[in-house]
Amino acid sequence: MVALTLFACCCPGKLARDQGAEPVPSPPIGVAHFDVPKDALPAAHTQAEMHNVLFHVDRTIVLNIHSLRGEFFDKVEGQPLNFDDKKSFIVKIFKARIGVSGRALTDLLNHYVFNYEGTPLKQLFIEVHEGRLVQRGIMHKILDIPFEMTADVSVTDDGWMRIHPIDIKICNLNGELLMKAFGISLDKILKKLPNGVKVEKNDLLINATAILPPPVIQGQLRDIELHEGELVQLFDSNVHAAALDPPDPQEKNWMFYEGGTLRMGKLYFVRADMQVVDTDPRDPFDFFVDYYNNQLVEGFVRNQPDYGLKVFMRDYADIGKPRQPGERAAGD
Repeated sequence: MVALTLFACCCPGKLARDQGAEPVPSPPIGVAHFDVPKDALPAAHTQAEMHNVLFHVDRTIVLNIHSLRGEFFDKVEGQPLNFDDKKSFIVKIFKARIGVSGRALTDLLNHYVFNYEGTPLKQLFIEVHEGRLVQRGIMHKILDIPFEMTADVSVTDDGWMRIHPIDIKICNLNGELLMKAFGISLDKILKKLPNGVKVEKNDLLINATAILPPPVIQGQLRDIELHEGELVQLFDSNVHAAALDPPDPQEKNWMFYEGGTLRMGKLYFVRADMQVVDTDPRDPFDFFVDYYNNQLVEGFVRNQPDYGLKVFMRDYADIGKPRQPGERAAGD
C-alpha cells in the first residue's frame, strides 16, 4: 500500500474520463416470430468469404477484414441464420487476416472489456507505433495510478494474445525499476479481471475473440503483425475449406454467403447464394450488420441467371449522404 501511495502522490493529474459507448438497439424484426418454411429446415451452416470489409461490431469498433474464409450458423443447430439478431448466431473463422486500429482497440477495452464496477484498468488509450503496442491509462489499486506501457505482442501456443511490456512508465518515472524496488508486479495489482483477460507476472494475456461484443466469433489465433497503425491478427483453425466461387470475383470488396438459410427481415433465402458488395468500390466495404437494411435501402439488388443475388449496399458511413461521383446506382 505504501508503494501505491507513493506512485499516486508523484502523479501530476488524471487522464480525460471516457464516457462509454452508446449501445445499438436490435431491430424489433430480429426477434419477431415468423413461421419457418419447411424447405428452410434443417438449415445447414452458411459458408462465407470476405475481402476488404470493414466489419462493425459497434459504431466505432471495426474489424478490418483483409480476408476471411469461414461459416455462419445459428446457435440453435439447424435454425436459419438471422441477420437481424446478431446475438443469435456464430461466426466461425477457418482462416482470416483481420486488422484492428488503435482507436478500435481503445474503444473495445474502455467500452466493453474493462467497463465494469471495480475495474483495475480505465481511461485507456491504445496506439500501434513502430511495430509495438503503446498503452496509456489508469491502473486502480486503492488509488488511481497513471501509466504508459510499450509492449511487444505475440501469440501463445493456445492462441491467446500476449502483451509483454518492454518499457513501463509510472508518473513519467521508470515503472519497471519502481515495481522491482517495491516487489510488485502487474499480476499483484490487476486482480479483478474480466472473461478473456488474464495476467502472468507482468504480461497481459487476451483472448482476441472472447472480448468482442456480439456476434460470437470463434477461431484459432496463430500470429500477430503490427504495422501501418494496425494490429493484424492471423487466424488459422486448420479447417481445409476451398475458396468460394462468387458470381463476380472481379469485385474488390465483397462478402459471399453460400448454403444454409438466411433470414433477412421478412424474407427467408433457402440454399443461400448471395454476393454483397459496396456501391463505391474505391475504398473498403464499410458494413454494419445492425444497419444492413439501411445500407440496402440506399442500394439495390440484381438477380443472377442461377437465381442467386448480387446485393449492392452503400457504405455505412455514407448512409444519408449525397451519392458520390462514380458511385454505382441501380440504373447503371
